[in-house]
Amino acid sequence: MAGEPQDDCLFCKIVEGHVPATIVRETDTTVAFRDINPQAPTHVLVIPKAHYRDAAALAAADPALAADVLREAQAVADEDKLESYRVVFNTGAGAGQTVFHTHAHVLGGRGMQWPPG
Repeated sequence: MAGEPQDDCLFCKIVEGHVPATIVRETDTTVAFRDINPQAPTHVLVIPKAHYRDAAALAAADPALAADVLREAQAVADEDKLESYRVVFNTGAGAGQTVFHTHAHVLGGRGMQWPPG
């Protein structure tokens, strides 16, 4: 069920403390942690504690929680003193989503090219 922890979800296990992560921020509704395969000097994932498959499902079910994720992305950028940064939501396997729990990638600390590729 949407919003409920999933036994087979890596990010739900991080939220529950069953899988270690380098957590940089935590609120009542979100967790932010360093990506284990960083693509930039700052590469932090911001996730809602509630399980939603992707950004579209989160936005449809809980717009306030989606706003919390974006607010925390800004807080991560502020803490890392990023003058510019990119926030990416991959939605679906064809877009590169590999963990099916909504997550925002906060990338910064280097130049970003367009299109991202």
